[in-house]
Amino acid sequence: MDMIPQPPTNPSDPHHKALHINLDASRYGTIAEIGAGQEVASWFFRVGAASGTIAKSMSAYDQTVSDSIYGRAGRYVSKERLIAMLDHEYLLLIERLEKSLGSETGFFAFADTVSTINFAGTNESHGWMGIRFQPSPKASPCQIILHVNMADTDSARQSEALGILGVNLTYGAFYLHNDIDKLLLGLMDSLSRERIDVDYIELTGPLFAHLDHRLLTVALLRKGLANAILFNSQQEPLPPTEFFHKRPILLERGSFRALHHMFPDLAERCNQRLQTIDGKTDKAAAYVLEISLNNILRAQQSTDEEVLDVVEQLCKQNHNILVSNYSQFFHLTQYLRRYSSSPIGFVVSAALLPLLLEDERYALLKGGVLEASARLFQQQVHLLVYPVESQLFSFYLDLIKFDTSRIKFPKSGMVRAKNLGLGDVNQYLYQFLVESNIIVDIEVDESAAMPRSAA
Repeated sequence: MDMIPQPPTNPSDPHHKALHINLDASRYGTIAEIGAGQEVASWFFRVGAASGTIAKSMSAYDQTVSDSIYGRAGRYVSKERLIAMLDHEYLLLIERLEKSLGSETGFFAFADTVSTINFAGTNESHGWMGIRFQPSPKASPCQIILHVNMADTDSARQSEALGILGVNLTYGAFYLHNDIDKLLLGLMDSLSRERIDVDYIELTGPLFAHLDHRLLTVALLRKGLANAILFNSQQEPLPPTEFFHKRPILLERGSFRALHHMFPDLAERCNQRLQTIDGKTDKAAAYVLEISLNNILRAQQSTDEEVLDVVEQLCKQNHNILVSNYSQFFHLTQYLRRYSSSPIGFVVSAALLPLLLEDERYALLKGGVLEASARLFQQQVHLLVYPVESQLFSFYLDLIKFDTSRIKFPKSGMVRAKNLGLGDVNQYLYQFLVESNIIVDIEVDESAAMPRSAA
């Protein structure tokens, strides 16, 4: 008699992961998906033996039908909607099957609500995915929630990636919950960050009570699941889509070692200037300090705890903090445009301007500084420049071994965008950007300035 083929002991592909789950008689549950077909459920049906795992699969696409099942929602692709789906499906599962199967079965409810790319390619391709599960029969449930961004350029590929991620999440919840590092790395099995990234994770329940969710969020960046992570001013991890969604954005990047602003009213002045340039809006600008691991913290030399310490100190000053692995400004433009088409202002010191248009920085780009500028200064993107005292300007550039003989700037007083000259062919590009109000000086109260590093 032929033996039934068994999956590998530690499978890494979705086929064998789904089969492993299907052959585990102690797992039984529901899969509910909205927005990308039923790609997760299809894996379990495709590999066979799904009758031992899937109690129900469904996809309530129609908004009225979805509302009748899960209740109305402010945003349908949201954490709020995902929680409503998990609540409803898990409760039904327990009500209907606990008496008959509860003594030998660990129940689970998997759900996702996503927005794949539309025909015109104009929408935000992202989604929420989660699983509520009993680690063992009759155990208190635990829960894992993810926010994901999809980068594939067609909806079929995005749906495929979501299906793989859903299988990885389900497998990790069941079998890797005692090893968080393996659970996180396993989420990207058979995927790459060029296709999908995970920028928010939330683990709750008895299995995860010991975890520091701030360190867990940093781990997303360290382990290559995300390019950027966000903390609000209370040091709580925050899904970037909820913070930036359709808002004007002010982003200040730097080391922030002094832990306070050089100019106390800088944020207010930048907000006013952004509105003046691109018109008033009903939404207040989202102001965030951004720290790049590549530029500031030296990813190979800093620990996760050291990264978190910088975040903690800045949050104490009531700031929202974005931690990224982006080395170039133009990567940030592309990142922020996922979430908002409103004006973006990058808040920088005048001391950074000579570096931004330096040819050597863009040697890997075929178009050099011109290509970098085109990527950075998309529609309604500006550099908002605060002045730097001349001696401090010189000190900073000397510190990074920049040849100041290549540029022109006043030897006393404040250095601003309009009185800085690059002294080479890029001066013409720089002059165009200044005269076009793309690079803009911010008028600040210089008498109220507090000392701080130049950048």
